[in-house]
Amino acid sequence: MAASRLPLATLMLKQFIRRQQVLLYRRIFQTIQQVPNDSDRKYLKDWAREEFKRNKSATEEDTIRMMITQGNMQLKELEKTLALAKS
Repeated sequence: MAASRLPLATLMLKQFIRRQQVLLYRRIFQTIQQVPNDSDRKYLKDWAREEFKRNKSATEEDTIRMMITQGNMQLKELEKTLALAKS
């Protein structure tokens, strides 16, 4: 069997995509913790969990990439909104 040219620490594409999903999930919930209103925070947590649950069966890489991109855009909007609320 030929030796792989990839370093051992190299992530395969599916592993990379999974890591991006986990990091996005964590960043969303870390940002939601900064929401000052308890009811708004609960609403956002429930919404985020539901979105991830609803899309967990997605298997096509292009679809998952698109959802990660959309999630990152929504996260940026939430961060901007929080920054405006604090100023």
